Amino acid sequence: MKIRSSVLRSLLVLTAGGMLAFYSCKKDNVTDPGTPEDPSLADIEFRIPASWPLPVYNYSNNPLTKAGFRLGRQLFFDPILSSDNTVSCGTCHQPFAAFSQLDHKVSHGVKERVGTRNSPSLFNLNWHSSFFWDGGVNHIEMQPFAPITNPLEMDETLVNVVAKLQAQDKYKQMFKEAFGTEEITTQKMSRALAQFMGMMVSANAPYDKYMRQEGTLNTDELAGLTVFRSKCATCHTEPLFSDFSFRNNGLALVNNEKGVVDSGRGIITPNDPASLYKFKVPSLRNLKYTAPYMHDGRLATIDAVLDHYTNDVQQTPNLDPLLAGGISLSAQERQQLKAFLNTLNDETFVKDIRFQEPKQ
Repeated sequence: MKIRSSVLRSLLVLTAGGMLAFYSCKKDNVTDPGTPEDPSLADIEFRIPASWPLPVYNYSNNPLTKAGFRLGRQLFFDPILSSDNTVSCGTCHQPFAAFSQLDHKVSHGVKERVGTRNSPSLFNLNWHSSFFWDGGVNHIEMQPFAPITNPLEMDETLVNVVAKLQAQDKYKQMFKEAFGTEEITTQKMSRALAQFMGMMVSANAPYDKYMRQEGTLNTDELAGLTVFRSKCATCHTEPLFSDFSFRNNGLALVNNEKGVVDSGRGIITPNDPASLYKFKVPSLRNLKYTAPYMHDGRLATIDAVLDHYTNDVQQTPNLDPLLAGGISLSAQERQQLKAFLNTLNDETFVKDIRFQEPKQ
Protein backbone atom coordinates (compact mmCIF):
# COMPACT_ATOMS: atom_id res chain seq x y z
CA MET A 1 0.00 0.00 0.00
CA LYS A 2 1.84 2.98 -1.23
CA ILE A 3 1.41 6.71 -1.36
CA ARG A 4 -1.10 9.03 -2.65
CA SER A 5 -2.29 12.50 -3.49
CA SER A 6 -1.20 15.35 -1.28
CA VAL A 7 -4.83 16.30 -0.64
CA LEU A 8 -5.65 12.86 0.69
CA ARG A 9 -2.50 12.79 2.77
CA SER A 10 -3.30 16.09 4.40
CA LEU A 11 -6.72 14.74 5.37
CA LEU A 12 -5.29 11.53 6.75
CA VAL A 13 -2.41 12.87 8.80
CA LEU A 14 -3.16 12.38 12.49
CA THR A 15 -0.97 12.60 15.48
CA ALA A 16 0.11 9.32 17.00
CA GLY A 17 1.37 11.12 20.09
CA GLY A 18 0.15 9.95 23.44
CA MET A 19 0.02 6.32 22.35
CA LEU A 20 3.39 5.22 23.64
CA ALA A 21 2.12 3.67 26.86
CA PHE A 22 2.76 -0.05 27.11
CA TYR A 23 -0.14 -2.37 26.39
CA SER A 24 -0.22 -6.10 25.91
CA CYS A 25 -3.42 -8.05 25.40
CA LYS A 26 -4.09 -10.83 27.87
CA LYS A 27 -5.36 -14.16 26.65
CA ASP A 28 -8.59 -13.82 28.59
CA ASN A 29 -9.33 -10.66 26.56
CA VAL A 30 -9.30 -12.38 23.21
CA THR A 31 -11.97 -15.05 23.55
CA ASP A 32 -15.07 -13.81 21.72
CA PRO A 33 -18.45 -15.54 21.92
CA GLY A 34 -19.70 -16.45 18.49
CA THR A 35 -16.30 -16.52 16.77
CA PRO A 36 -16.23 -19.66 14.59
CA GLU A 37 -13.66 -22.30 15.38
CA ASP A 38 -10.53 -21.57 13.40
CA PRO A 39 -7.10 -23.08 14.19
CA SER A 40 -5.40 -19.89 13.00
CA LEU A 41 -7.12 -17.95 15.79
CA ALA A 42 -5.73 -20.13 18.59
CA ASP A 43 -3.09 -17.53 19.47
CA ILE A 44 -4.16 -13.94 18.98
CA GLU A 45 -2.13 -12.03 21.52
CA PHE A 46 0.16 -9.08 20.88
CA ARG A 47 3.54 -9.64 22.49
CA ILE A 48 6.49 -7.28 22.53
CA PRO A 49 9.62 -9.33 21.80
CA ALA A 50 12.25 -9.33 24.54
CA SER A 51 14.55 -6.30 24.49
CA TRP A 52 12.49 -4.52 21.81
CA PRO A 53 11.38 -0.92 22.33
CA LEU A 54 7.80 -0.13 23.21
CA PRO A 55 5.56 0.09 20.14
CA VAL A 56 3.99 3.31 18.94
CA TYR A 57 0.61 1.59 18.50
CA ASN A 58 -0.47 -0.57 21.39
CA TYR A 59 -4.22 -1.29 21.00
CA SER A 60 -5.06 0.84 24.04
CA ASN A 61 -7.92 2.47 22.11
CA ASN A 62 -8.64 -0.54 19.91
CA PRO A 63 -8.68 -3.69 22.06
CA LEU A 64 -7.39 -6.69 20.16
CA THR A 65 -9.91 -9.52 19.85
CA LYS A 66 -10.15 -12.67 17.80
CA ALA A 67 -13.26 -11.37 16.07
CA GLY A 68 -11.59 -8.04 15.27
CA PHE A 69 -8.47 -9.75 13.95
CA ARG A 70 -10.56 -12.15 11.86
CA LEU A 71 -12.54 -9.27 10.38
CA GLY A 72 -9.36 -7.35 9.60
CA ARG A 73 -7.88 -10.38 7.86
CA GLN A 74 -11.03 -10.87 5.80
CA LEU A 75 -11.00 -7.23 4.73
CA PHE A 76 -7.27 -7.30 3.93
CA PHE A 77 -7.69 -10.08 1.40
CA ASP A 78 -11.06 -9.03 -0.06
CA PRO A 79 -10.98 -7.26 -3.46
CA ILE A 80 -14.35 -5.73 -2.59
CA LEU A 81 -12.33 -2.78 -1.28
CA SER A 82 -11.42 -1.83 -4.88
CA SER A 83 -13.59 -0.13 -7.46
CA ASP A 84 -13.85 -3.13 -9.80
CA ASN A 85 -13.58 -5.81 -7.10
CA THR A 86 -10.30 -7.17 -8.47
CA VAL A 87 -7.58 -5.77 -6.18
CA SER A 88 -7.22 -6.39 -2.45
CA CYS A 89 -4.62 -5.22 0.03
CA GLY A 90 -3.21 -8.74 -0.28
CA THR A 91 -2.74 -8.32 -4.03
CA CYS A 92 0.22 -6.01 -3.47
CA HIS A 93 1.14 -7.39 -0.05
CA GLN A 94 1.49 -11.16 -0.38
CA PRO A 95 2.17 -13.28 2.74
CA PHE A 96 4.82 -15.44 1.05
CA ALA A 97 6.69 -12.26 0.05
CA ALA A 98 6.70 -10.91 3.62
CA PHE A 99 3.71 -8.85 2.52
CA SER A 100 5.48 -7.16 -0.38
CA GLN A 101 4.71 -7.88 -4.05
CA LEU A 102 6.91 -10.55 -5.57
CA ASP A 103 8.81 -9.53 -8.70
CA HIS A 104 6.88 -6.30 -9.26
CA LYS A 105 9.06 -3.21 -9.31
CA VAL A 106 6.07 -0.98 -8.61
CA SER A 107 2.47 -1.58 -7.61
CA HIS A 108 -0.15 -2.81 -10.04
CA GLY A 109 -3.69 -1.62 -9.35
CA VAL A 110 -7.15 -1.90 -10.87
CA LYS A 111 -7.37 -2.21 -14.64
CA GLU A 112 -3.62 -2.90 -14.75
CA ARG A 113 -2.80 0.66 -13.74
CA VAL A 114 0.84 0.92 -12.77
CA GLY A 115 2.04 2.94 -9.81
CA THR A 116 5.35 4.67 -9.24
CA ARG A 117 6.65 2.99 -6.10
CA ASN A 118 7.52 -0.48 -4.90
CA SER A 119 5.07 -2.14 -2.52
CA PRO A 120 6.77 -1.98 0.88
CA SER A 121 6.76 -5.09 3.02
CA LEU A 122 4.37 -5.13 5.98
CA PHE A 123 5.59 -6.34 9.35
CA ASN A 124 6.33 -4.86 12.77
CA LEU A 125 4.00 -2.01 11.84
CA ASN A 126 3.08 -1.22 15.44
CA TRP A 127 6.57 0.25 15.81
CA HIS A 128 6.17 2.62 12.86
CA SER A 129 5.40 6.27 13.48
CA SER A 130 4.75 6.91 9.78
CA PHE A 131 3.76 4.88 6.74
CA PHE A 132 4.66 4.70 3.05
CA TRP A 133 7.96 5.59 1.47
CA ASP A 134 7.43 9.29 2.18
CA GLY A 135 5.67 9.01 5.54
CA GLY A 136 2.49 10.56 4.16
CA VAL A 137 0.30 9.00 6.87
CA ASN A 138 1.33 8.79 10.50
CA HIS A 139 -1.26 6.48 12.05
CA ILE A 140 -1.76 2.80 11.34
CA GLU A 141 -5.56 3.11 11.51
CA MET A 142 -5.56 5.71 8.73
CA GLN A 143 -3.04 3.96 6.50
CA PRO A 144 -5.48 1.70 4.57
CA PHE A 145 -7.58 4.61 3.32
CA ALA A 146 -4.76 5.90 1.13
CA PRO A 147 -4.42 2.89 -1.21
CA ILE A 148 -8.18 2.32 -1.23
CA THR A 149 -8.76 5.80 -2.66
CA ASN A 150 -5.63 6.07 -4.82
CA PRO A 151 -6.64 6.00 -8.53
CA LEU A 152 -3.55 3.94 -9.41
CA GLU A 153 -4.27 1.30 -6.81
CA MET A 154 -7.79 0.46 -5.64
CA ASP A 155 -9.52 3.58 -6.97
CA GLU A 156 -12.56 3.36 -4.70
CA THR A 157 -14.39 5.75 -2.40
CA LEU A 158 -14.91 5.03 1.26
CA VAL A 159 -18.64 5.63 0.85
CA ASN A 160 -18.83 2.90 -1.78
CA VAL A 161 -16.73 0.51 0.30
CA VAL A 162 -19.06 0.87 3.29
CA ALA A 163 -22.12 0.38 1.06
CA LYS A 164 -20.70 -2.78 -0.49
CA LEU A 165 -19.81 -4.23 2.89
CA GLN A 166 -23.20 -3.31 4.35
CA ALA A 167 -24.90 -5.20 1.51
CA GLN A 168 -23.33 -8.49 2.60
CA ASP A 169 -24.84 -10.43 5.49
CA LYS A 170 -21.45 -12.03 6.11
CA TYR A 171 -19.87 -8.70 6.88
CA LYS A 172 -22.75 -7.46 9.00
CA GLN A 173 -22.31 -10.54 11.17
CA MET A 174 -18.54 -10.17 11.34
CA PHE A 175 -18.77 -6.51 12.33
CA LYS A 176 -21.32 -7.43 14.99
CA GLU A 177 -18.98 -10.08 16.40
CA ALA A 178 -16.07 -7.66 16.41
CA PHE A 179 -17.73 -4.45 17.56
CA GLY A 180 -21.12 -5.40 19.00
CA THR A 181 -23.32 -4.00 16.24
CA GLU A 182 -24.02 -4.67 12.57
CA GLU A 183 -23.36 -1.02 11.75
CA ILE A 184 -20.39 -0.72 9.40
CA THR A 185 -18.29 2.43 9.51
CA THR A 186 -14.91 3.45 8.17
CA GLN A 187 -13.58 3.72 11.72
CA LYS A 188 -14.52 0.14 12.54
CA MET A 189 -13.10 -1.01 9.23
CA SER A 190 -9.78 0.74 9.85
CA ARG A 191 -9.57 -0.54 13.41
CA ALA A 192 -10.16 -4.12 12.29
CA LEU A 193 -7.43 -3.78 9.67
CA ALA A 194 -5.11 -2.31 12.30
CA GLN A 195 -5.76 -5.32 14.54
CA PHE A 196 -4.74 -7.66 11.75
CA MET A 197 -1.77 -5.70 10.40
CA GLY A 198 -0.43 -4.80 13.83
CA MET A 199 -0.22 -8.45 14.75
CA MET A 200 2.23 -9.09 11.90
CA VAL A 201 5.30 -9.32 14.10
CA SER A 202 8.45 -10.74 12.52
CA ALA A 203 10.85 -11.61 15.32
CA ASN A 204 11.84 -15.24 14.88
CA ALA A 205 14.68 -15.13 12.37
CA PRO A 206 18.02 -16.84 13.16
CA TYR A 207 19.32 -13.44 14.32
CA ASP A 208 16.48 -13.22 16.85
CA LYS A 209 17.12 -16.71 18.12
CA TYR A 210 20.80 -15.86 18.51
CA MET A 211 19.95 -12.70 20.45
CA ARG A 212 17.64 -14.74 22.70
CA GLN A 213 20.40 -17.30 23.18
CA GLU A 214 18.19 -19.91 21.54
CA GLY A 215 20.49 -20.49 18.56
CA THR A 216 23.92 -19.80 17.14
CA LEU A 217 25.39 -18.01 14.15
CA ASN A 218 28.32 -19.37 12.18
CA THR A 219 31.68 -17.65 11.80
CA ASP A 220 30.78 -15.72 8.65
CA GLU A 221 27.42 -14.62 10.05
CA LEU A 222 29.02 -13.35 13.25
CA ALA A 223 31.69 -11.53 11.26
CA GLY A 224 28.92 -10.08 9.11
CA LEU A 225 27.13 -8.82 12.22
CA THR A 226 30.31 -6.95 13.13
CA VAL A 227 30.52 -5.47 9.63
CA PHE A 228 26.85 -4.52 9.79
CA ARG A 229 27.19 -2.78 13.13
CA SER A 230 30.21 -0.87 11.88
CA LYS A 231 28.88 0.23 8.49
CA CYS A 232 25.09 -0.08 8.34
CA ALA A 233 23.52 0.11 11.79
CA THR A 234 23.26 3.89 12.04
CA CYS A 235 20.30 3.87 9.63
CA HIS A 236 19.23 0.22 9.97
CA THR A 237 19.05 0.14 13.74
CA GLU A 238 18.60 -3.14 15.62
CA PRO A 239 16.32 -4.87 16.42
CA LEU A 240 13.84 -3.46 13.88
CA PHE A 241 16.65 -2.78 11.39
CA SER A 242 15.41 0.70 10.57
CA ASP A 243 15.50 3.98 12.44
CA PHE A 244 12.37 5.01 10.46
CA SER A 245 14.01 8.25 9.42
CA PHE A 246 13.91 9.78 5.92
CA ARG A 247 17.18 9.82 4.01
CA ASN A 248 18.54 10.31 0.52
CA ASN A 249 20.63 7.22 -0.19
CA GLY A 250 22.22 8.50 -3.38
CA LEU A 251 20.13 6.83 -6.06
CA ALA A 252 20.17 8.61 -9.41
CA LEU A 253 17.23 11.00 -9.38
CA VAL A 254 16.00 9.81 -12.78
CA ASN A 255 14.89 6.23 -12.95
CA ASN A 256 16.20 5.48 -16.43
CA GLU A 257 13.56 2.86 -17.06
CA LYS A 258 10.64 5.23 -16.51
CA GLY A 259 12.24 8.65 -16.69
CA VAL A 260 10.58 9.52 -13.39
CA VAL A 261 12.01 11.89 -10.79
CA ASP A 262 10.40 11.14 -7.42
CA SER A 263 10.85 13.88 -4.84
CA GLY A 264 10.09 11.48 -1.99
CA ARG A 265 9.42 13.18 1.33
CA GLY A 266 9.36 16.45 -0.57
CA ILE A 267 5.83 15.59 -1.74
CA ILE A 268 4.63 15.70 1.86
CA THR A 269 6.58 18.76 2.98
CA PRO A 270 6.88 20.85 -0.21
CA ASN A 271 7.91 23.96 1.70
CA ASP A 272 10.97 22.21 3.11
CA PRO A 273 13.68 21.86 0.44
CA ALA A 274 15.71 19.71 2.83
CA SER A 275 13.13 16.94 2.50
CA LEU A 276 13.54 16.50 -1.25
CA TYR A 277 14.59 13.06 -2.51
CA LYS A 278 14.44 11.50 0.93
CA PHE A 279 12.66 8.20 1.53
CA LYS A 280 11.87 6.21 4.63
CA VAL A 281 14.63 3.82 5.66
CA PRO A 282 13.25 0.30 5.10
CA SER A 283 13.86 -2.60 7.42
CA LEU A 284 16.47 -5.15 6.36
CA ARG A 285 14.43 -8.02 7.71
CA ASN A 286 13.12 -10.63 5.26
CA LEU A 287 15.14 -9.44 2.25
CA LYS A 288 15.06 -12.98 0.89
CA TYR A 289 11.35 -12.58 0.22
CA THR A 290 11.00 -8.93 -0.78
CA ALA A 291 12.95 -8.33 -4.02
CA PRO A 292 13.19 -6.03 -5.90
CA TYR A 293 14.61 -3.27 -3.72
CA MET A 294 14.57 0.53 -3.26
CA HIS A 295 11.52 2.80 -3.39
CA ASP A 296 10.96 2.14 -7.08
CA GLY A 297 12.19 -1.45 -7.22
CA ARG A 298 15.06 -0.54 -9.54
CA LEU A 299 17.56 -2.97 -7.99
CA ALA A 300 16.79 -6.65 -8.44
CA THR A 301 19.28 -8.30 -6.09
CA ILE A 302 21.16 -7.79 -2.82
CA ASP A 303 24.39 -7.71 -4.82
CA ALA A 304 23.01 -4.83 -6.87
CA VAL A 305 22.13 -3.00 -3.65
CA LEU A 306 25.66 -3.48 -2.31
CA ASP A 307 27.10 -2.39 -5.66
CA HIS A 308 25.12 0.82 -5.32
CA TYR A 309 26.42 1.62 -1.84
CA THR A 310 30.02 0.75 -2.63
CA ASN A 311 30.37 2.22 -6.13
CA ASP A 312 27.30 4.04 -7.41
CA VAL A 313 26.19 6.58 -4.78
CA GLN A 314 25.28 9.79 -6.62
CA GLN A 315 26.08 13.21 -5.19
CA THR A 316 22.47 14.37 -5.38
CA PRO A 317 20.89 17.23 -3.41
CA ASN A 318 20.29 16.29 0.24
CA LEU A 319 22.46 13.18 0.00
CA ASP A 320 22.84 11.71 3.46
CA PRO A 321 26.26 12.82 4.79
CA LEU A 322 26.96 9.25 5.92
CA LEU A 323 27.01 8.21 2.27
CA ALA A 324 29.10 11.04 0.86
CA GLY A 325 31.95 8.66 0.12
CA GLY A 326 29.89 5.52 -0.28
CA ILE A 327 30.42 2.49 1.94
CA SER A 328 33.75 0.71 1.71
CA LEU A 329 33.50 -3.07 1.74
CA SER A 330 36.25 -5.55 0.98
CA ALA A 331 35.30 -8.70 -0.90
CA GLN A 332 35.43 -10.65 2.35
CA GLU A 333 33.33 -8.09 4.24
CA ARG A 334 30.77 -8.15 1.47
CA GLN A 335 30.33 -11.92 1.69
CA GLN A 336 30.19 -11.78 5.47
CA LEU A 337 27.59 -9.02 5.39
CA LYS A 338 25.46 -11.02 2.97
CA ALA A 339 25.72 -14.03 5.28
CA PHE A 340 24.49 -11.92 8.18
CA LEU A 341 21.61 -10.41 6.20
CA ASN A 342 20.40 -13.94 5.54
CA THR A 343 20.00 -14.40 9.29
CA LEU A 344 17.25 -11.76 9.22
CA ASN A 345 14.93 -13.91 7.10
CA ASP A 346 11.99 -15.10 9.19
CA GLU A 347 10.48 -18.20 7.60
CA THR A 348 8.16 -18.64 10.57
CA PHE A 349 6.59 -15.28 9.82
CA VAL A 350 5.93 -15.77 6.11
CA LYS A 351 4.36 -19.18 6.79
CA ASP A 352 2.36 -18.15 9.86
CA ILE A 353 -1.13 -19.59 9.43
CA ARG A 354 -2.67 -16.56 11.14
CA PHE A 355 -1.68 -14.24 8.30
CA GLN A 356 -2.65 -16.34 5.30
CA GLU A 357 -5.59 -15.54 3.06
CA PRO A 358 -8.78 -17.07 4.52
CA LYS A 359 -10.23 -19.90 2.48
CA GLN A 360 -13.82 -18.84 2.97
